[in-house]
Amino acid sequence: MKNSKLSDFNLETGTDTLLDRLPLNYDETALSTIEQIDVIWLKGRSIVRAFQVEHTTSVYSGLLRMADLLALQPNMNINLHIVAPDNRQKKVFQEIQRPVFFLLEKGRLSESCSYISYSNLKELSKQKHLDRMTDAVLDDYAKLLQSSIL
Repeated sequence: MKNSKLSDFNLETGTDTLLDRLPLNYDETALSTIEQIDVIWLKGRSIVRAFQVEHTTSVYSGLLRMADLLALQPNMNINLHIVAPDNRQKKVFQEIQRPVFFLLEKGRLSESCSYISYSNLKELSKQKHLDRMTDAVLDDYAKLLQSSIL
C-alpha cells in the first residue's frame, strides 16, 4: 500500500474511492507497519482484516508484518490472512510455527492468521451475491493451522 493511492470500495454505492491517508488514529510506528501490508479491510475507522499476498516473495516476511501489527496493537480485534498459491500452503503453515510467532501478547500468530489459497479466492469470486456479503464470508475460505492438521 505504501507509495500508492489507497482504494476504498463502498459496498453501498458499488464505487471505489481513493484515499490519500488511512482514516486511522495510530502512532507513526503502527501506521508505518500498516502501510506495508498489501490489503487492509476497513469498517468505518477500524481495521477488521489485513491481507498479505505472497505469490513469489518470502512467506516469512508477510507473517512478520502481521506479527508486527499485532505486537504494536495487541488490543485490536483483526483477522489476518496470508494469501498465496495453493502449492505454498505447506510453507505458510511451516513458517507460522516458528518460535518467534509464539510469543505475541495476544497468543500464537497461528490463532489469528489464516491461509487463503488462490483457488479458494477464485471460488469465492464466483459467488452470485458477493457484493452483498459481509467480510465474514472469508471465514469459510480461510484455513487456520489447527484446522488443517486435524
